[in-house]
Amino acid sequence: MDYKAFYADVVDWINQANQAAAKYGMHNEQFWLWVVDSSGKLCQKYQNHRLAINQMLMLVNWLEDVYERGKAR
Repeated sequence: MDYKAFYADVVDWINQANQAAAKYGMHNEQFWLWVVDSSGKLCQKYQNHRLAINQMLMLVNWLEDVYERGKAR
């Protein structure tokens, strides 16, 4: 696996996630559909390498935490 390319894609994905959150709002189902679809595609791009899967799971969990903290306010 090309780790440098993978992590460049991860940074790009995070930027896209920020844009999707701004566009849809984290409360919107469209945002979460985008998260699931795009994270799955990124994993597939790297042949579902264990690192890719674990990295994307961590990022999705992080987004869920951000959403839950926002709801608590």
